[in-house]
Amino acid sequence: MSQTTTKRLHNRSSRIEQEETDDEEETAVCPECGAEDAVQQQGERCCRNCGLVLEEELIDRGPEWRAFDSQERDRKSRVGAPTTNTMHDKGLTTDISWKNKDAYGQSLSSKKRNQINRLRKWHDRIRTVDNGERNLRLALSEIDRMASALGVPKSVREVASVIYRRALDEDLIRGRSIEGVATSTLYAACRQEGIPRSLDEVTEVARIDRREIARTYRYVSQNLGLELKPADPKQYVPRFCSDLDLSEEVQTKANDIIDVTAEAGLLSGKSPTGYAAAAIYAASLLCNDKRTQNAIADVAQVTEVTIRNRYQEQIEELDVVA
Repeated sequence: MSQTTTKRLHNRSSRIEQEETDDEEETAVCPECGAEDAVQQQGERCCRNCGLVLEEELIDRGPEWRAFDSQERDRKSRVGAPTTNTMHDKGLTTDISWKNKDAYGQSLSSKKRNQINRLRKWHDRIRTVDNGERNLRLALSEIDRMASALGVPKSVREVASVIYRRALDEDLIRGRSIEGVATSTLYAACRQEGIPRSLDEVTEVARIDRREIARTYRYVSQNLGLELKPADPKQYVPRFCSDLDLSEEVQTKANDIIDVTAEAGLLSGKSPTGYAAAAIYAASLLCNDKRTQNAIADVAQVTEVTIRNRYQEQIEELDVVA
């Protein structure tokens, strides 16, 4: 087909689409009530205001089935899973099942199983074509492992995967370990999404030490311009109170103590976990639901000395305010 003929066909199809669009715009106004709000459903275009059928026997481009809840929609839908950044190929790939059964559910013979095992092995190898994809695959699996251990939601994993992809594109991985950059991006994602996870908690599930994580986190955040805000101590209060089996009254009182003392400037330069732990200790004393400093220190992963120091500062400020 010549280029002139192709161009003519393209212009004709564009003109037809434009005419259809113009027809839809002309019939969008309801002749009964004059409203311009029309809705199309089940092959008909109806006025949303008075319900008059403006046009019928339209081409319905939606599915032929109906669903009344999300579970029924997922069961009837015949499309694949959405793309995700948590996989190196964004989920646009296939997998050979490990069940070693055919389409009828019958077990394969030993010869066929050996053949499928070889195909599965080579299929797994050719999914990564270069060093960049192999790096990304290893890092994303490490992020998924640590995120599962920390119990963070899926949104944090998505954000961490996007940050790691940006770091890989900016060539920030060179000279640094994959585990270090992956751990720092997960910690940055927790900070960005407002999920209370301290650096010590991330270090517990990581395979590198705390110093390297902090150094890599500062390097990645500065070069990518993440501009993350300092952690709020009140984000840690619900989780700490839940682990300590404290009442809602203690939690509310601890948040009030943090608000009052933070306005006085006591939070500047202090660890948010230690500050939250001291506020919980003070609130438990004021509400007659005492917990020992040792128990609170174990939950918050801080020392008892930190709790005592922050507690004295907060009590003194509360006495001044009172």
